[in-house]
Amino acid sequence: MGKNTKQQAAIDNPMQEFSSSTKIAGVVIGEYNEKDELYDPFEHRDKKNTNSDIGALAHLLKSSLGTGILAMPNAILHGGVLFGGIGTIIIGFICAHCVHILVRSSHVLCRRTKTPQMTYAETAEAAFLCGPKPIRPFANASRIFVNSALCATYVGGTCVYVVFIATSIEQVANYHSGMDISIRMYILTLIPAVLLLGQVRNLKYMVPFSMVANICMMIGFAITLYYVFTGIQFTEDVKLFASAEQLPTFFATVIFAIEGIGVVMPVENSMKNPQRFLGCPGILNITMSIVVTLYAVLGVFGYLTYGEKVLGSITLNLPTEDILGQVVKLLIALAVLFTYGLQYFVALEIMWSSIKDKFSHKFQGLCETLFRAFMVLLTVVVALIVPDLGPFISLVGAIFFSILGISIPAIVETISCWEGHLGAFKWRLWKNTLLVVFSMFALIFGSWISIVEIIQLYH
Repeated sequence: MGKNTKQQAAIDNPMQEFSSSTKIAGVVIGEYNEKDELYDPFEHRDKKNTNSDIGALAHLLKSSLGTGILAMPNAILHGGVLFGGIGTIIIGFICAHCVHILVRSSHVLCRRTKTPQMTYAETAEAAFLCGPKPIRPFANASRIFVNSALCATYVGGTCVYVVFIATSIEQVANYHSGMDISIRMYILTLIPAVLLLGQVRNLKYMVPFSMVANICMMIGFAITLYYVFTGIQFTEDVKLFASAEQLPTFFATVIFAIEGIGVVMPVENSMKNPQRFLGCPGILNITMSIVVTLYAVLGVFGYLTYGEKVLGSITLNLPTEDILGQVVKLLIALAVLFTYGLQYFVALEIMWSSIKDKFSHKFQGLCETLFRAFMVLLTVVVALIVPDLGPFISLVGAIFFSILGISIPAIVETISCWEGHLGAFKWRLWKNTLLVVFSMFALIFGSWISIVEIIQLYH
C-alpha cells in the first residue's frame, strides 16, 4: 500500500490513546492540513496490471448484473408497478450516491494519511483514526467490522446461489422424471461441485469458469428477455401500489439486487486513471445508469408478464415444458454455480488470512483445506434450512447490503468531514443521518418480514 513506518505503526496499533501530537505520515490526526491537497495519491499508485476505463466499467457491470437482476420482478411484486418502478430508480440513486461518498472519502483520507490507495476496511479505519479524539480507539474495531460484514455478505450471497441452482435443477429434473423430489435432495447433490470450487486458491484458475459463466449468463438473460417481452399482459391482478407491509421486502430485495459495494474499492484501486471513476459522466455514473435502467425495465415488464405468480427468480417462471425454457434454467444455473467459486473466493481469503497464524506452519495446508470445506458446507446447511429464494434474498439484502452499502459509507463521510467540512447548516450530517435511518428501516423491517416468511415455511 506504500505506507511509511509511522503510518503503519498507527494502523497496527490503533487502539492506543492518541495525543494531540500523534501523527500519521507527518499529519496530525484529526486536524485538516492544507498540505493534504498537495499530495496526489494517484501519482503514487503502482501502475502495473492496471485496468483501462472500459475494463473498470466491465468489472462493475459484471458485479452488478448478477442473479440479483433476476429477482427484480419479484421485488416489483412487493412494491407495485408504479411505486416499484420509481422506487427502484430512487434506491439506485441512493446506492450510487453511497458508493460515490465512500470513494470520495477514501481519496480524502489517502491525502491526509499520505497513502496511495485504501480498501473498504482501511477507509473505515482511517476515518476513525483521523476523526474526533473520542472515536479514535474504535478504528481497529471498524476495520474488523467492515471485513466481517463483507465476509458475511459473501457467505449470505453464496447461500442464495446454492438455493437458486438447486431450484432451477429441481424444475427441469422433476419435469423429465415425473417425480416430486424435494429441493433439499438437489441441494445435497451440489456438495461435490461446491467443495471443489471452494478449494481453488488462485484467482487465475477461476478465469475459465468465469468466462463460461459470463457466456451462459448472457445467453440465458437474452432468452429470458425474449420470454418477457413476448408475454407482456396487463392482467387484473397487477397492482400499481403494493400494501404497506410488503414495502420492506421490496426495499431489501432491490438493495440486494443493485448493491455491489464489495467490488467498488478493488476496481477503483486497479484503475489506470482512477480520477475518472467519479465525476460526470465518470465510470460510476455510467455503470449505475445502465444497471438501474436494466433493473427497472426487467422488474416492471417481468411483473407485467407473470403478475402475482412471479417467483424469486424470473427464470423459475419460464415454461419448463419448452425446450428453450429448460435451456435457460440450466444455463443460468451453470453460470451461478461457476460464479459461486468467484463469489466465495474473497471471503475465504479474508477469513483464512485472519486465522492461519493460529495453526502450525507444518499443518497449514491441511487446515486450510478443512477450513474451506467447512465454510462451503456451511452454505449448504443454511440453504437446506431456508430453501426458499424470495425471503432468503430479502433477508440477505436487509441485513448485509443495507449496512455495507448505505450505513457505513454515510458514517465514514460524516466522520471524515467532521472538522469543518459538513457544509452549510451541516447539511452532510443531516443527509447522512437520513441515509442511516433509511438503512435501519430496511434492516429492521426487512429482516423481520423475511424471518416471518421463513418461519411460515415450516408451518
